[in-house]
Amino acid sequence: MTDQRELAAALRAAVRGEVDFGVTARALTTMDASNYRRVPLGVCAPRDADDVAAALTVCRERGVPVVPRGGGTSIAGQATGTGVVLDFTRHMNRLLSLDPEAGTAVVQPGLVLDRLQEAAAPHGLRFGPDPSTHSRCTLGGMIGNNSCGSHSVAWGTTADNVRTLSVITARGERLRPGPGWAGAPEGLRTLVDGELARLRTVFPDLPRRISGYAVDALLPEHRADVARSLCGSEGTLAVLTEAELTLVRAPRARALAVLAYADESGAAQAAAGLLPYRPLTVEGMAADLVPSGADLPRGGAWLFVEAGGDTEAEARAAAEAIVRAADVVDALVVTDPARQRALWRIREDASGTATRMPDGSEAWPGWEDCAVPPARLGDYLRDFRALLAEHGLRGTPYGHFGDGCIHVRIDFDLLTGPGVARFRRFSEELADLVVAHGGSLSGEHGDGQARAELLPRMYGAETVALFERVKGVWDPDGLLNPGMLVRPAPLDADLRFSAVPREPVDAAFGYPADAGDFSAAVRRCVGVAKCRTTSVSGSALMCPSFRATGEEEHSTRGRARLLHEMLAGEVVTDGWRSIEVRDALDLCLSCKGCRSDCPVGVDMATYKAEFLHHHYAGRRRPAAHYAMGWLPVWLRWAARTRTAGAANALASVRPLARLAKRLGGIAAEREIPRLAGEPFSRWWRRRRPSVTGEGRLVVLWPDTFTEHLSPSVGRAAVRVLEAAGLRVTLPPTLRLPSGGRVGDARSRNPLSLLTARRGRVCCGLTYLSTGQLDRARAVLGRTLGLLEPVLATDAPLVVLEPSCAAALRTDAPELLHDDPRAARLASRVLTFAETLETYAPDWTPPAVNRPVTGQTHCHQHAVLGDGPDRRLREAAGLTGELSGGCCGLAGNFGFERGHYGVSRACAEEQLLPAVREAPQGAVIQADGFSCRTQLEQLGGVRGRHLAEILAEALDRRR
Repeated sequence: MTDQRELAAALRAAVRGEVDFGVTARALTTMDASNYRRVPLGVCAPRDADDVAAALTVCRERGVPVVPRGGGTSIAGQATGTGVVLDFTRHMNRLLSLDPEAGTAVVQPGLVLDRLQEAAAPHGLRFGPDPSTHSRCTLGGMIGNNSCGSHSVAWGTTADNVRTLSVITARGERLRPGPGWAGAPEGLRTLVDGELARLRTVFPDLPRRISGYAVDALLPEHRADVARSLCGSEGTLAVLTEAELTLVRAPRARALAVLAYADESGAAQAAAGLLPYRPLTVEGMAADLVPSGADLPRGGAWLFVEAGGDTEAEARAAAEAIVRAADVVDALVVTDPARQRALWRIREDASGTATRMPDGSEAWPGWEDCAVPPARLGDYLRDFRALLAEHGLRGTPYGHFGDGCIHVRIDFDLLTGPGVARFRRFSEELADLVVAHGGSLSGEHGDGQARAELLPRMYGAETVALFERVKGVWDPDGLLNPGMLVRPAPLDADLRFSAVPREPVDAAFGYPADAGDFSAAVRRCVGVAKCRTTSVSGSALMCPSFRATGEEEHSTRGRARLLHEMLAGEVVTDGWRSIEVRDALDLCLSCKGCRSDCPVGVDMATYKAEFLHHHYAGRRRPAAHYAMGWLPVWLRWAARTRTAGAANALASVRPLARLAKRLGGIAAEREIPRLAGEPFSRWWRRRRPSVTGEGRLVVLWPDTFTEHLSPSVGRAAVRVLEAAGLRVTLPPTLRLPSGGRVGDARSRNPLSLLTARRGRVCCGLTYLSTGQLDRARAVLGRTLGLLEPVLATDAPLVVLEPSCAAALRTDAPELLHDDPRAARLASRVLTFAETLETYAPDWTPPAVNRPVTGQTHCHQHAVLGDGPDRRLREAAGLTGELSGGCCGLAGNFGFERGHYGVSRACAEEQLLPAVREAPQGAVIQADGFSCRTQLEQLGGVRGRHLAEILAEALDRRR
């Protein structure tokens, strides 16, 4: 048995990179994007090839397995292991050289594909293979799996684009594999020379034959290419330290033809017939993977066929020729790059969308990427569907139809013994079906543990024995990624779901999309790692803390992994009290970006609130939870006692401000926001509003921020809403026995005041974000009681603060899942722009006629949507787009001690650059109080709510 402490100490003494055998590092690497889970001993992040060699020496001397790992997006389990994981993403992630004349690049294994594409693009070059995980998969992982992607019909697999490799064997030999037997270990050529007849006959002729070792690449007629033979070996033969790659010339212009068919069989049968037109892609997907409202031509299935050319006209002509040649129900040709990206995003997100069936039930990989000859794809899909039905299973195929490669997630029951047994039986029968159609068990993602056990069905026992002999030549001690590809672990062993509780975990939120089961909610993360993108553009949001830190534990996937291990209890052993889980969640901004941007809808903001609720149950909380979590209480006391002026004066005295921040857990770098001298509701009462008239009655929500910190937003909203012909009132502040009235929130019966209960509505946001869920339930319960007169009418609730609107629309009904009033309240919540669009559709806003910049609030993007806001800005003559991302303040997050650096980094990603680069005279829009505060404190500029912008324009128009 390996002594972990002694092994860790030996590695730390031998390598210059990081060695981490702690709970967090191990928990983060127990899984990849597959069904499998293996607990490693520890993680080593080598700095260079010398570190790799040193780590291999230490592990070899102790008989410890080594698992090379890139982005951890493998779907067959090959990026998991029980030994030492080599993490190449931390240091060995550079582009070493790029030669535009030769069309080559030299990369380290941890380089993310998109970084290579960005460097090659200015030269008109690119790397041909492009999996849907291109924004986070690494070149080393692509070489290990022989990845392909949507453009393989034009540019082939990764193996087709590799020139030479630099590798280190488990016994420390440094080799440089390439053509002509270059870099072959001793004994490999002799082995191959004795098996020439077998190698020439046993491998199916397929564009996507990935299964097994590519030993046929060593045939003389294939240039005895040792580098090519290593592609797809899944880290089982040698450890890659460097690769020389071939780049391809990218077309100057592209056109995307979206071809619609009645069903997937029609699309599959048509795909092979399009190949003579030399398309760049022939991708297929069916309607059940397409979100409602997607901008696609009418049909039940689609082919995404890309054509290239030197000019836009040439590319369009090529795409239109493909449309004419295709027998389609409908078609669409797109040349606008932005619209093409939006359409491709639908296809790329299928890798995550497919993990849920249309009814929301779970679906899993395992038979993710079989490939058959393209001409047989239609027949194969019909037989595949029949096999699914025979086993009572469901799945939604999609993928690389032009190459005959199909991706599919299937609703296997991997939680029970009978379900796992059915998984095995189906896998065995499907393997036979694929072979009967002349196919390969893997057409892209490799064999790993998912399919390696079934390789004898494809190749026969003697060829699989040959694979084992190849493994013995390269790795005679069997240290590199054991259990994968040869001498495999059973396909139904090490399933990651077997470690988590079978019974639902006691939880505060209702998790309606997961049948109330917190474990099922955590299982949503399948590891596709879209949250690990290092740059975003447009409105994309997820995951700002990962982009700021570059640390896996601060990604949505990393946090989900830690929560999974917390439930499993093997690596993270102290459950809800776990310090490791708490620390990983600490830098979650609760921006909710994952709720919208994650293809499977992971909602880490909710999981964080749930965890904090349990973690601090019966214990003292951090000071910030009391200072900012209870902010509504403190601000109401200041308003009642009319001490806002005194509080502002004290906060302006630096020693006192420093003391207050220290006691309140507030970052020293932050300025304490000033309280309004007159709260919004006090202005409202002084104004003596009237709610009589013919306009539609709307109830304006006086959120904490508008009420006490920025009442100008509320006043501006009243001005605009009334100008649009609406009657505005505020929610009741008295809960009357008789139910009261909406009116202007006051009772007209003096006797009823004796038994009335006074209060203020509140969405509970600050309690939710700090995980004080019992308090949040109480606050929301009081709010629902006050709102009963409003809920008895059809009056909408207009909420100006996006985070409060999001809390009322989603958090409230999920937390108060046992109170039907919460759902009714959620259905009434409208944003400022939604209210005008719905209830004043004929109103013409004042002409602002200026450029606008700023940022769409993260909760607006993730929960509410910004379509009405865009249309309202356009109608007012506000030109330009708001940036995406997160401002980084995110309510209490950016104010908390220890968060300032990450908060500032998030602001510097999109918001602050957008403001600095704004055209002269631009309006700075920021609808959230946090966004406006961040702009003021870090950018020195004043952002304004859209209501303020329009109100000011109304005043100028008078």
